[in-house]
Amino acid sequence: MGLVVQKYGGSSVADAEGIKRVAKRIVEAKKNGHQVVAVVSAMGDTTDELIDLAEQVSPIPAGRELDMLLTAGERISMALLAMAIKNLGHSAQSFTGSQAGVITDSVHNKARIIDVTPGRIRTSVDEGNIAIVAGFQGVSQDSKDITTLGRGGSDTTAVALAAALDAEVCEIYTDVDGVFTADPRVVKKARKIDWIAFEDMLELAASGSKVLLHRCVEYARRYNIPIHVRSSFSGLQGTWVSSEPIEQGDKQVEQAIISGVAHDTSEAKVTVVGVPDKPGEAAAIFRAISDAEINIDMIVQNVSAASTGLTDISFTLPKSEGRKAIDALEKNKGGIGFDSLRYDDQIGKISLVGAGMKTNPGVTADFFKALSDAGVNIELISTSEIRISVVTRADDVNEAVRAVHSAFGLDSDSDEAVVYGGTGR
Repeated sequence: MGLVVQKYGGSSVADAEGIKRVAKRIVEAKKNGHQVVAVVSAMGDTTDELIDLAEQVSPIPAGRELDMLLTAGERISMALLAMAIKNLGHSAQSFTGSQAGVITDSVHNKARIIDVTPGRIRTSVDEGNIAIVAGFQGVSQDSKDITTLGRGGSDTTAVALAAALDAEVCEIYTDVDGVFTADPRVVKKARKIDWIAFEDMLELAASGSKVLLHRCVEYARRYNIPIHVRSSFSGLQGTWVSSEPIEQGDKQVEQAIISGVAHDTSEAKVTVVGVPDKPGEAAAIFRAISDAEINIDMIVQNVSAASTGLTDISFTLPKSEGRKAIDALEKNKGGIGFDSLRYDDQIGKISLVGAGMKTNPGVTADFFKALSDAGVNIELISTSEIRISVVTRADDVNEAVRAVHSAFGLDSDSDEAVVYGGTGR
């Protein structure tokens, strides 16, 4: 038996009973002969509550101080979990992100891990302890300030530690039984996936699936760390995410043609109207966006009007970055030479993902027919070898997801999917 890293989300440690339930599961793994490192998120909605509190004190909280505040949530849950494990008769030690050796860049509120030096964690588990690590946080290599990793940061912490400790597996415990073919809160007949390749999971995560975050999956793929997504509320087998199919019993789990349908309503659309259709204009637009440190998703350029020689360029980006993007473009309007800007935050993205799509003709046609039959209008289209994404009105997203899910035969014949904690994480 080797070392396993287990990560527990906020819904799993939302209260004292949840913490005690998690402690029992960790101790069970220890009794089975594993060395165990557990990574925990803040309890329930603690992080959101701390952000709200900060905004009551200051409309624009300083990034450094906000990180200092937010990391308190994970420190509370790690200490309580260590106490619960000790109450079960096993030794446990809790560590902050910096104590665990999680080293990041200096960007506050969305830092990236650049190295993990888990000497203290390795020593602790070798001495027979269960190590409890606060997720979502690290320490800047340059400034030595405390940093936070942004949305999904605890998942990334867990995978990074698993890679640094050469763990057998990284188990991500949440409040659903695994990765489903669609969000079970939207599609009640969503089906649990037994195994999915890193590439397909990356596309689902990037397209809005919230069970695993993109950075976490990318880290796991880079270091070839198998991820087992399962529920902390049940003892069921979950979903394996890895580079190769896994064996379950006497059969090998195969990948389906279509892995699932993801959706995202957290994006907005910016349209740059009246752009001169000549070399360098698109570069100027996206240089302004890049200089503002904004990540964009889909891009579409219209055919230019022959009479004017002007075109429109649309792109999507996180709603939270919308104001910053508009300001950056307005600041550079003279150099770019566009007429006006349009901003629309009432959009949603639906994505169909599957490695088998590229060798199965008709997938695109069936996808668009399903949307048409549901009366859903398409505004933007983007494709890759294993994904088709469209932008629609936000009000149409749930109906569109259900229509596409049914059209591709993804509905489960068994009972409805269960979301134990109510959040899907």
